[in-house]
Amino acid sequence: MDELIPDGKQEMMQSGLESRTECIRCGQCCLNSSPTLQKEDARLVLEGRIPWEALYTVRVGELVHDPVEGRSGIAAKEMIKLKERVEGGGCVFYDAEERACRIYPSRPSQCSALACWDLSAFMRVYEGPKAQRTDVIEDPNLLRLMAEHEERCNYEEVAHWVWAIEEQGEEAVGELLNLLRFDHDLRPLASRRLNLDAAWMDLLFGRPLVETIVMFGLEVKREADGAFLLTALPRDRRAEGGSGARKPPARV
Repeated sequence: MDELIPDGKQEMMQSGLESRTECIRCGQCCLNSSPTLQKEDARLVLEGRIPWEALYTVRVGELVHDPVEGRSGIAAKEMIKLKERVEGGGCVFYDAEERACRIYPSRPSQCSALACWDLSAFMRVYEGPKAQRTDVIEDPNLLRLMAEHEERCNYEEVAHWVWAIEEQGEEAVGELLNLLRFDHDLRPLASRRLNLDAAWMDLLFGRPLVETIVMFGLEVKREADGAFLLTALPRDRRAEGGSGARKPPARV
């Protein structure tokens, strides 16, 4: 249910589903991916029916995967998604034992509209505007902090220094590591200073750069003293990168 969904139906329209007219609670739609929040879903967050700790932000310029078409691309717009389960994948609210949604009465609109045998209603919802952080977060202090983080750690800035490594070498690596450290250190600092749940950080600031840097074919390792070491991804993990490694246009 990512931003890249429109033409892909093969994984959701599985063989034999065309004749189905009702849900049999197989759980496949919940296991394929987690939903993206539409703008109309902001009320579910504002009213506390979907908690912040269950959400994360996909920021502009981040590599996202379309589970329907099985392809990846760069997010052109900010999105908020429900997190996925650590074990087994799929939506964090999917109860595999009961084969049921744990927030069914308050499920996002993409989930409400999805019928795997007929995607027309889902596509109408999907094509509507997506929720962004400013739709679900009202605290002006948090909004300012998020804006400062975005200004310093946006993916255009990250991409610039990644591609500057070839010409500027260690200087570019140093600038990139500064971005990674700032993004990494801000999260526990904000949690402590502002008395925020650490589980909210992925919504407030997006996924950590030390994790998403793989989209550029790089990874971060921690030294024994806590220092960051930036290295190329091993060959057998190169598939974790992708179109995010495209060289950005020149900055002026």
